[in-house]
Amino acid sequence: MDRSSSVRLTKLVVEKAEVRDARYDLWDVDLTGFGLRVEKSGTKTFIIRYRTDGGGRSAPRRFLTVGRFGALTVEQARKKAKVLLGAAASGNDPAGEVQEKRREKTMRELLDFYEKHGCFIQRGIHKGKPMKPLTKQYTMARLRNHVEPLLGHRRASEVTSGDIETFVADVTAGKTAKDEKVGPRKRLIVRGGDGAARKVVRDLSAVFSFGGRHGFVTKNPVEDASIRKTDNRRERFLTLDEVSRLGEAFDAVEKEGANPKGVAIARLWALTGCRRNEIAALKAHEVKLGSNLFEFDDTKTGKSIRPFGPAAAALLQGLLKDGKEGYLFPAERGDGYYQGTRNVWAEVTKLAGLPGVTPHTLRHTLGSTATSSGEALALTGAILGHANLRSTAIYAHVQRDPSLEAAKRVEKLLAAALEGKAIEPQDAETGEALPEFDADLIRVLAERLSKDDSDAARLRAIMAQVAALNT
Repeated sequence: MDRSSSVRLTKLVVEKAEVRDARYDLWDVDLTGFGLRVEKSGTKTFIIRYRTDGGGRSAPRRFLTVGRFGALTVEQARKKAKVLLGAAASGNDPAGEVQEKRREKTMRELLDFYEKHGCFIQRGIHKGKPMKPLTKQYTMARLRNHVEPLLGHRRASEVTSGDIETFVADVTAGKTAKDEKVGPRKRLIVRGGDGAARKVVRDLSAVFSFGGRHGFVTKNPVEDASIRKTDNRRERFLTLDEVSRLGEAFDAVEKEGANPKGVAIARLWALTGCRRNEIAALKAHEVKLGSNLFEFDDTKTGKSIRPFGPAAAALLQGLLKDGKEGYLFPAERGDGYYQGTRNVWAEVTKLAGLPGVTPHTLRHTLGSTATSSGEALALTGAILGHANLRSTAIYAHVQRDPSLEAAKRVEKLLAAALEGKAIEPQDAETGEALPEFDADLIRVLAERLSKDDSDAARLRAIMAQVAALNT
């Protein structure tokens, strides 16, 4: 018998269709293009065949599965086939659409593509530059550990805003949390929770925006999702009283035999406001004691020059003795820099009664201490090394001497607190106590200045005029 033949497809005909050594098709005589495919395995599947572009002998022929016999009755399959064949007659290509859908990237494949081609900064003056290796590592770790388990199998184009809301709820509830051994003396610890959800959903938004620019999705479902993307609260910082407790804890852990490298690194975090690894990975040649400056070769935002005060200088001078080269805090074993600050910091915060305080909190502490003691936002930015369009302008227009003096004044408060001494912020010329600054007003001004528009430009011009009148 031929590998294909025509009959009127009925339930009885389909049930009695024999299994052969090769696959064959039975075509329905009543509905042209509707048929039954019988596999060597005995599987029986309803199919349609048609020509694209509304027909014509020169048009490509397509085959499309309608459904399996058993899951569909003959009449159900016939009705479905009529709809598909009608669409094909109108110029559509149902089989081509199915093939196109199959070629769409899953979320896992989109993450693969993003990791290879999309890990770059998406806004600000560094827009388009590749992420720093550590930033990329943390970003992809969040995406792999949270997005991939929950959404990895889904087609990227089919993820909805509702799916994003469910995803955020699941991460917040800890569904992706895990703690497992992944190698000798190495564990993979993934923590869920509210903060983790907010961070990863911002990363996911960047992935969808990137996917949209490359034609993999038509919209970013994160944008319309009813979720919190920010904390909507001020950053945590320490009061001078809390800094005093921190200083007492430093002294205590040092007496108890804590690694002096870890303690020195933590002290420099408090005194300079530098980022965690800017100090931990500090190299000897980056410290310019003669001018009280750090000249970092490479930071989160590129090369950076940062002032520091006399207390930090005294600490650094002791570390730089004997013509030291390379890392200021070398690893205990092997190459690289010292990596044991986590244990030292945990002990310090425990003794100081400061649970949840991180090294980055000390950076916020310096900024808040600077503004509350009367330092201009521009000088505070110079101390912290903020790198964006506004911070770049700071380096172009603010002299190093004023920023150095600002660093000294701010560091004086922190150094005194670390030593357990009480000191009130005072005006440098009159010696009078400065009024408390409205933190909310400072935050609003900082946000306004961070914009790149005409209003921010006018505000910066007014501040420059006021500064000129006061000099």
